[in-house]
Amino acid sequence: MKKIAWTLIVAGLLSASAWSAEPGASAYKLAQQHVLGGGGGWDYVTLDAPTHRLFIARDDRVMVVDANSGRLVQEIPGMKHVHGVALVSELHRAYASNGHGNDISVIDLDTLKVLSHIPVSGKDPDAIIYEPATRYVLAMNGDSNNVSTIDPVKNRELATIALDGNPEFATSDGQGNVYVNIEDKGELAHIDIKAGKVLHTWPLAPCEGPTGLALDSANKRLFSVCANGWMIVTDATDGHQVAKIAVGKEPDAATYDSQTHTVFSSSREGVLNVIHQDSADKYTKLADVPTMKSARTMALDTAADKIYLVGAKVAQKGKPVRGFTLLVVAGH
Repeated sequence: MKKIAWTLIVAGLLSASAWSAEPGASAYKLAQQHVLGGGGGWDYVTLDAPTHRLFIARDDRVMVVDANSGRLVQEIPGMKHVHGVALVSELHRAYASNGHGNDISVIDLDTLKVLSHIPVSGKDPDAIIYEPATRYVLAMNGDSNNVSTIDPVKNRELATIALDGNPEFATSDGQGNVYVNIEDKGELAHIDIKAGKVLHTWPLAPCEGPTGLALDSANKRLFSVCANGWMIVTDATDGHQVAKIAVGKEPDAATYDSQTHTVFSSSREGVLNVIHQDSADKYTKLADVPTMKSARTMALDTAADKIYLVGAKVAQKGKPVRGFTLLVVAGH
């Protein structure tokens, strides 16, 4: 990466009362810190909401943590520079992308054991998501500029979809439309997964290095966060830019809470930006919540109104990771 779950809500017209015309001061604050420890870098954080478990990609393993207590439940070994985990609840399976293995580890969600590996033809599978309309698992291949479509029932790669640059995080509207940030081009691609082709590629200027991506399904708004400190809001119907908001530099995740109309961006600078969606095209910065330097990835729990981030006290390039920590930011 350089995962987050979106919530599909009923589409329709929003009444004026659905929006907070005058959002108050943010009530989000750093509420808890749980030192997990262990060596190695990390990437995406994925929440399995029904079981309250967090899956944290930690290079050669996946850490499984109880989100309520911050307790390490188990570590799943055998990964090869793992980037992220996609959950397929109906199959009781998780799919972990191995960047250095060019394959996907299949994990049993009941036993937390690796069942098998699915080779992909792309190089460096990074961000990984589940697309419910097609029931495919999608891996963004960072070094081959394409997307692998994987059938989790047949346990194999079906095809690849070519992109014009390096794919970063992706999100789905649940109807077969998938959107993916193109990191090296500063673009956003719209893919029809059922047809297996790119429909549009939209510019994100002044964005440089788009990474995290979130979707407001009801209002068809996409939120791309960028290395140079911008959040770009894009209309998912035609690709036109509707807003840009300053955020922390070097973010790696964005997420959207459809219940509170709040957008979040987490950055390596150690700040969680909290932004209120006043309307589909208007946004107000509520707060910059201090977290921890390097805490650039996160997962949102809408039911608990909590954001889970991970970072380390020592995380400089070339130095061993020390003090790896789960941080919990709580809302109202």
